[in-house]
Amino acid sequence: MDPLAQSLLEAKRNYMVPCLYHFYRDPPVMDRAAMQYVWDVRGRRYTDFYAGVTVMNCGHCNPEIIEPAIEQIRRLQHTTTIYLNEPIHALARDLVSFLDCGLDRVFFVNSGSEANEGAMLLAKLHTGRRRFVYLRGGLHGRTAQTMAVTGIPMWRTDPTPPECGLEAPCPHCLHCELGLEPGSCGLACAGAVEEILGAHGDIAAVLAEPIQGNGGIVVPPAGYFERVQHAAHRAGALLIFDEVQTGFCRTGAPFAFRGLGVEPDILSLAKALGNGFPIGAFCARAEIAASYTRPGASTTGGNPVSAAAGRAVLRYLRERDLAGRSSELGAYLRGVLERIASASSLVAEVRGRGLMLGMELCREGKPAAAETDRVLEELKDAGYLVGKTGMSRNVVTFLPPLVIAAADIDGLAEALEAALHRAESTPEAP
Repeated sequence: MDPLAQSLLEAKRNYMVPCLYHFYRDPPVMDRAAMQYVWDVRGRRYTDFYAGVTVMNCGHCNPEIIEPAIEQIRRLQHTTTIYLNEPIHALARDLVSFLDCGLDRVFFVNSGSEANEGAMLLAKLHTGRRRFVYLRGGLHGRTAQTMAVTGIPMWRTDPTPPECGLEAPCPHCLHCELGLEPGSCGLACAGAVEEILGAHGDIAAVLAEPIQGNGGIVVPPAGYFERVQHAAHRAGALLIFDEVQTGFCRTGAPFAFRGLGVEPDILSLAKALGNGFPIGAFCARAEIAASYTRPGASTTGGNPVSAAAGRAVLRYLRERDLAGRSSELGAYLRGVLERIASASSLVAEVRGRGLMLGMELCREGKPAAAETDRVLEELKDAGYLVGKTGMSRNVVTFLPPLVIAAADIDGLAEALEAALHRAESTPEAP
């Protein structure tokens, strides 16, 4: 192991809260980055297929993003929302234009957890209700309330979360919790949400990711969210979409809710909006936002520097048509992954949309978590950074910057084929 890595791990043990973890047995120490590439302190280059968990959609250290932020930091770094300044209001206008739908009111915060907290608060204020339906496999944040509506046990670490959530089955056709078969199930997973809404009169909203990220890149079946939204509205509840991971062209569209046949009542955003600068937001229609009239503020939410970066992000996404690029290269990457999967006994399924793809690994029908770790380690050694997600941490996850090139995908394919072959041949944990 690199001596600097050893010293950093010692500092981590001595000074950091022990809940913080890291990937890899032999972790590289990252030093610099440019677009889809990251270099460690030894000068080794890695092609990034994880993008800081779908943060760097426009690429690392992209000059077209960081230069406006640098200019802003020299001019005005901080004010808070109690003072007028141009960047935050200009970003709100630009974001509403980029959304291009009925969501025309914005509240800026610092993170995805805050964005979901704000979305939940707004739903409570508008409906006068206090509870939420959430999906098993969903991840919505690290605050007490967002953990209470997170359906992944490893991320629900609060032993006494607020009693505000009612869990519904994950709409995952490969692993149907209801034991049914796709095509003949009648969307029973959506029916389960209807039953919960019908049994409880105090539900403010259904909260869900259009595609589950940490749950394992789970894409609900067609028609699922149309039925869920109809049921929610019939019950006097709202639909909140958490697009913290799926937003800003990640799935081949500006936002994942496009093409689902539904528009959420409230939308939470973060991550790629800042492309590395801390910013999040929740957005709603004017009539819903009008329910939030008691004093609200954010000390650094939508600060001038992050707002300048956010405006540059939206401009770059539009001018470079990164939604179209994500769709095109996502189809290419998916084809590569499916070709590799067809020759591997470890791959149970390839799924996702755009450049948000997952490859689930199983051995004899059981989650192959050890093999997943081995694949990640070997890909890192070959110069490729990917992720792992899923309820059993057995989904190899591909979330590259949207500026990735086809040649980068071809290089990954060669390394992935070799890593999967060795994992098949040697089932022991690395």
